[in-house]
Amino acid sequence: MESKKERIAALERLIQGYQASYYNGEAEISDSEFDLLWDELKSLAPDSEVLKKVGSGPDVDGFPKAKHLIPMGSQDKASNPKEFLDWAKKTAMKAQNSPNDRQKKTEKTKEQKTLTIINNELTRIFIVQYKLDGASLELQYEKGKLQRAVTRGDGVTGDDITANARRMAGAVQKLDIPFTGGVRGEVVMTHDVWKGKYSTKANCRNAANGLMRRKDGQGCEDLRVIVYDAAASGDDHFFQDEKQKLEWLTKRGFETTVTKVFSTAQEVIAYRDEVAAKRDKLPFDIDGLVVKDIETDMADLRRARPEKQIAFKFELETAFSVLREIQWSESGATYTPIGIIDPVRLAGTTVKRANLNNPDMIRAMGLKIGSTVSVVKRGEIIPKIEGLAPLGAMPVQPSTETEEIVFPKTCLSCGSKLVDGGTRLYCPNPGCPKRLLHRLEKWVSVLDIRELGVKLIDQLFEKERVRNIHELYTLMTDELAEYDRMGGLSAAKVIRHIQTKRSLSLAVFVAGFDLEGIAETTMEKIASAGFDTLEKLRAATVDDFAAVYGLGEITASVIVEGLKECVSEMDAVLKTGVITIAPPPSEEMQPMRGLSFCFTGELKSMKRGEAEEKIKALGAQAKSSVVKGLSYLVTNDPASSSSKNKKASELGIEIIDEEQFLALLSKAEKPASVQGDLFA
Repeated sequence: MESKKERIAALERLIQGYQASYYNGEAEISDSEFDLLWDELKSLAPDSEVLKKVGSGPDVDGFPKAKHLIPMGSQDKASNPKEFLDWAKKTAMKAQNSPNDRQKKTEKTKEQKTLTIINNELTRIFIVQYKLDGASLELQYEKGKLQRAVTRGDGVTGDDITANARRMAGAVQKLDIPFTGGVRGEVVMTHDVWKGKYSTKANCRNAANGLMRRKDGQGCEDLRVIVYDAAASGDDHFFQDEKQKLEWLTKRGFETTVTKVFSTAQEVIAYRDEVAAKRDKLPFDIDGLVVKDIETDMADLRRARPEKQIAFKFELETAFSVLREIQWSESGATYTPIGIIDPVRLAGTTVKRANLNNPDMIRAMGLKIGSTVSVVKRGEIIPKIEGLAPLGAMPVQPSTETEEIVFPKTCLSCGSKLVDGGTRLYCPNPGCPKRLLHRLEKWVSVLDIRELGVKLIDQLFEKERVRNIHELYTLMTDELAEYDRMGGLSAAKVIRHIQTKRSLSLAVFVAGFDLEGIAETTMEKIASAGFDTLEKLRAATVDDFAAVYGLGEITASVIVEGLKECVSEMDAVLKTGVITIAPPPSEEMQPMRGLSFCFTGELKSMKRGEAEEKIKALGAQAKSSVVKGLSYLVTNDPASSSSKNKKASELGIEIIDEEQFLALLSKAEKPASVQGDLFA
């Protein structure tokens, strides 16, 4: 019983954490991994409050917020025929026993009367649609005119990207009737458009998501809105049923998703197999089917997870192997589990290592050394262990002997007892050598002091000359010249760059101190919420930070504890006089605020350093490497097979050349009154 309670608690922590990251635009795990956690919790604790919540957090920063007219809850999912059949049987029985309000007040339609038993199978009307793999969008109309286009956000409130949506094909501007309400659809990019113009992006979905979030709206004309739902404001019975609703949408000029009608669950299963076989030949990406009841039930649609529709997903390419070992990857204070498995072919490559994310993930899946596991390669990039393999999944069953996974107990660097926080295993010792070294490396990376390389930092650290950030600013040229491969000229260059006075934004300053898991983007969000000085940050409580849109209590606690730990070190760095924190900038003075650039290769019009200073003055960030969340990679060789180009493509980051960069720079440098909506 205690083991079951522990697993339920671990699952609830995982789901809440991953929901927050997903709705914050930084999903940490794949949909299928999340579904496994959800299904496990549902089987162990069907009444858990976590299962009743949609999630929290903004969809994207920088746009005004707007509320939905049609609730955008999450769908229940079926990943195999049995799960779908269970759903079909359960909802059919409810429909028989609990007629809805319309059925009580009016005569049933002919199709609704067909809930009968034929050949031992429950027969009913299923509306089956392609599940589009894009980005959800709600088009809001007042008296027939498009007023707003709102992204999914947290399911209740999203971002108003109306200007961008007006450029998309399928976003009908004016209806032929004075309809007031919402039309829900998906923003997609076709394979032909992706191949012709955006093949540097990892896939159509990444390209579409990036374009629809551009503040200048460029490229939105290459996107399509395909719709599948509608609701009239104040009238839950505006539509008779789902078939009539789709006919109404088509008549209004919308492009609707491919829809079929079936009368038995087995027909739906056969259709799923048929579509799965031809999905690669479709003009756009889909990742399954959406199956709905024929009746339109707005009360059900308002649930966090509607009961009368389900996502019948396609199977991911899966391989089965045996977990032989857990290796713990160390990054600063955090220990991350990596599964070592028997080599297996997956998505065209041989996989020997697979991610396991964190201790709670291991516990939730019930993994042991020797377990037969399911491995997927999401997006054909990162192998991940998704759970235990089904019995008989492997042609030759391995030995059934298993052993418990032993988590590290002490830090290999300082010997301190590690803290198992569920979603993170870490060393709590502020003076841990590995932690201090990682902080030094992070500071140099954030400030982009390129002359101070990792090897030199290691030497300074090993000789105990520099153990804390502020000690970097006490180095002298003569002493540095005595280190390996230095000399007077090189040492002078390093010292000159270290001592270059810098005025950092509050977000950059705090991010440089390597608070566990707290990135610069998180600090920017906090600063935007009003905590825009170091004094305000230090005075804030866990509840204050947790109230910031998109942050949770765990993240808030990490920030509060991290700031307390670094008080004296931050003050010591500021006392050097080399580093200052810039006052909160006004939006008018920093039109590029929120953007980030990474430069690779040579620029023709200016030196790289000059380009970086220009964008920093306009509020943008200069990155030395391609990282998640980067806005642009600037290169004069977009077709290059360099590592930066490849990584940018994998992450869906836009790659631009110098001419495009200069155009962005020119527009940003103009007075605010003539900038247009590029950086609004």
